Amino acid sequence: MRPGSLSGARQFARFRAILILMMYVMDDERVLYEDNHLIIVNKLSSEIVQGDKTGDTTLAESVQAYIKKRDGKAGNVFIGITHRLDRPTSGIVIFAKTSKGLSRMNKLFREQGVSKSYWAVLQKAPPEEEGRFEDYLWRDKRKNRSYVGEKGKKDAKRAALSYKVLCRSENYTLAEIDLETGRHHQIRAQFSARGCAIKGDLKYGAKRSNPGGGIHLHARRVRFIHPVKGEPVEVTAPVPKDDILWQDLEQTVEKGESRSIE
Repeated sequence: MRPGSLSGARQFARFRAILILMMYVMDDERVLYEDNHLIIVNKLSSEIVQGDKTGDTTLAESVQAYIKKRDGKAGNVFIGITHRLDRPTSGIVIFAKTSKGLSRMNKLFREQGVSKSYWAVLQKAPPEEEGRFEDYLWRDKRKNRSYVGEKGKKDAKRAALSYKVLCRSENYTLAEIDLETGRHHQIRAQFSARGCAIKGDLKYGAKRSNPGGGIHLHARRVRFIHPVKGEPVEVTAPVPKDDILWQDLEQTVEKGESRSIE
């Protein structure tokens, strides 16, 4: 190899880094909270949080590129992944900017110290205006799908959530969901098992897909005590701004209007 030349792998790595810097989709509007240790962003339904077999640019890489360019950093930017969010789901994702922030947020998640609320647009209204689901879920890794099963089934894990109906349109119901456990595809599987598939979620029984492949499930709010500062943090993510149904439902809820809309 000639002096100063790069191997194929290093050339690809450099090209990928430049491409991310040129094409990152993060902007100030999508940053919901930031301090020295954490950055919380509003994920698009098309983004993946971390790398998978598709090789697509990840949200973590986009956040790195955003900070690097914004702050004029010459070296690498540390970004730690504290949790995941399914690719077709939009909303809140928490990243750590320091190793201390990462280790302490991981501990907080393990100890269930993070309260998470979701909004879901359902094709069919749930059985009651407010309620609680408790099931046992098992995961088919080959199909990347979770199912409600019997308590004694091998590898089945307890899954619990509570919900309340916020408003209704002619064809859909908007529900707010608070997770008690964090299982694979938990909200999608538990509502689907009751005939209340999420809009656009073909894998779990929706009538049709959404443009772009996303689903109408949104990580709306998080609450926790900051693992370094010791201060309460509460963050709310606006719904996707390019989706008319989401916008109409959010405006209805924020205005405190009737539970039924046209």
